[in-house]
Amino acid sequence: MPSNLYTLDNSTVHSEMARKSDVPSPYYGEPRKFDPTFRGPISNRSCTDVFCCVIFIIVILGYIALGTVAWLHGDPRKVIYPTDSYGQFCGQKGTPNAKKSILFYFNILKCANPAVLINLQCPTTQMCVSKCPDRFATYTDMQLQYQITAAPWEYYRQFCKPGFNNPTKPVAQVLRDEDCPSMIVPSRPFLQRCFPDFITLNGTLTVAKRTHFKDALDKARSVTELRDAANGITGLVDAKEVGMKIVEDYAASWNWILIGLVIALVVSLIFILLLRFTAGFLLWFTIIAVILVIAYGIWHCYLEFSLLRQQPGADVTIVDIGFQTDVTVYLHLSQTWLIFLIALCTIEASILIILIFLRKRVRIAIALLREGSKAVSYIMSTLFYPITTFLLLAICISYFSVTSVFLASSGDAIYKVMAAEPNCMYANKTCDPETFNKTNVSKTCPGAQCTFAFYGGETPYHRYLFILQLSNLLIFLWLVNFIIALGQCTLAGAFASYYWARRKPQDIPTCPLFSSFSRAIRYHTGSLAFGALILALVQMARIILEYLDSKLKGANNVVARFLLCCLKCCFWCLERFIKFMNRNAYIMIAIYGKCFCTSARDSFCLLMRNVVRVAVLDRVTDFLLFLGKVLIAGSVGVIAFFFFTHKIPIVQEDVPTLHYYWVPLLTVIFGSYLIAHGFFSVYAMCVDTLFLCFCEDLERNDGSPEKPFLMSAELHSILRKTEHH
Repeated sequence: MPSNLYTLDNSTVHSEMARKSDVPSPYYGEPRKFDPTFRGPISNRSCTDVFCCVIFIIVILGYIALGTVAWLHGDPRKVIYPTDSYGQFCGQKGTPNAKKSILFYFNILKCANPAVLINLQCPTTQMCVSKCPDRFATYTDMQLQYQITAAPWEYYRQFCKPGFNNPTKPVAQVLRDEDCPSMIVPSRPFLQRCFPDFITLNGTLTVAKRTHFKDALDKARSVTELRDAANGITGLVDAKEVGMKIVEDYAASWNWILIGLVIALVVSLIFILLLRFTAGFLLWFTIIAVILVIAYGIWHCYLEFSLLRQQPGADVTIVDIGFQTDVTVYLHLSQTWLIFLIALCTIEASILIILIFLRKRVRIAIALLREGSKAVSYIMSTLFYPITTFLLLAICISYFSVTSVFLASSGDAIYKVMAAEPNCMYANKTCDPETFNKTNVSKTCPGAQCTFAFYGGETPYHRYLFILQLSNLLIFLWLVNFIIALGQCTLAGAFASYYWARRKPQDIPTCPLFSSFSRAIRYHTGSLAFGALILALVQMARIILEYLDSKLKGANNVVARFLLCCLKCCFWCLERFIKFMNRNAYIMIAIYGKCFCTSARDSFCLLMRNVVRVAVLDRVTDFLLFLGKVLIAGSVGVIAFFFFTHKIPIVQEDVPTLHYYWVPLLTVIFGSYLIAHGFFSVYAMCVDTLFLCFCEDLERNDGSPEKPFLMSAELHSILRKTEHH
């Protein structure tokens, strides 16, 4: 008999058989009977859920068609370039506006807020210019100066309508026909649009160091009116400056960020390899290290909080100072360190409670991870499968993003009447700029113009654009969940082939990962698509509920908000449950090759017949792997922190000069966590697969020489202990 088979003595065999005769509940099905021909993942299988597979292929073809139609009707230039009042793009090559890439508003005081400006619906003439005004001037002042020299007009005319060259035209008629702006103010471009150049001097908002100015009608205006007309512009300008500095920081530190991510990759690989030989020591070291690091953080936060509490001015709240681009400002507030202190204490207490009350299960989970490391060491290619998942997800996300942009820009230019008088009956009516001058609108409403409003249309395609966007989102969620399901089924098949091999590693199939991937694609595309569709529908419902919640935030209907909150909670729980069911169903599909519903039922019944053992695996192993990810991301983050803050003497001269050191630091930490998550997700799938295989092995066999266990003696002793805990 092969040495990998595990047999028991007679007394243990009898107890094992007695245990099987006392199945916990008949409602969860009968245990599988012994099958001497069973050798792991079945190779002689047939296609499952063919109907769903056909639907899935049709949907993919339809998705390609949707992207093609969106590409034919959409025009990303409508998103990239601003559009003037004549529907022409600013800055587009090959047009008269090629060198005029900035949009200028004749009377920005008519614009209520930045959202109006960005959506190009400000009720004033909009024109493409090559640069924004850099001085205060009114049309009246220009006319007076024009009598002496033509220089003021030459400067002012670049902000007038193309072709207008009559500087002596009466001011009232110019303003009525909107041939030129009534005034210009110093501005600077942002989002390819001219916004007033607000500067705060000694706490006072100014434009070009002035707080007041006069318009063309010699009416006194204040800078505050400009601020109210473009509410929030200063915040947008600050955001632009922050964005530019962040881009500069990335440009200066990208190579060091890459080095940090490579270090995280190497550390993750070393961690995985060490688990093979020192799983117990390494995981206990990880737990203790995380506890000590958090304890140090608690002590440091308390020390900073105590020192700042004694300093004057440090008791200012975060709400009082608002958003600040310099994050070091927050570190001088005692409230900041109090928040850190409370958060770290909560995390530390949670970890300690888990270790105290689940210490026996933690030891069992560590032993199970040790067993899983053996499987990973025999099939090392599984560690790199997450790269395939990442590439497929990147393609899917890119296609979804491009399709969304083209759908959003799938519209024709819509022109509407912009009336100079408030009581014009044609105001906001749709018009045609080519025939507008032949209508009686301008006679009925003097000064009215037919100007560009937005992009839209009245065709069936344009009427159903919203439905198409929802379809785009639903199919995207379906594809993403299918890619994840494909990865889980592939890994499960590879690890199941390891478990059911009678002689390890001799009986492990050649290229088990590729074989499992081929089986999943060839036979079970429909089953994987079925499970992915169920999850996608639930996620779509959650997105709709989140949208409704955002719309009801300003409402006073407490009952509606409460019901919505309950629905969100229920659908969150439903999504978590479906993910759990799908994951185990994919394992059963990888082993037996049955359809999705049968596999989901079998896995659920199998888990319920081993519910005590499931309690061990439910969160304890995930908790241990999470600590491993935190330790890797945290350790690399600490090194990055000392590097970017010039606290490593050896490499101080190589550290780039940055505006915000936290930009590359957070990038390294987040990227390191994702890298560690990719490796550890393989481990988590391995443990889940081995657990289900163990339960199957325990029901099929009894440890006798005729029906020996395929598990190792160590794995049997590990999971047998769970019945007593």
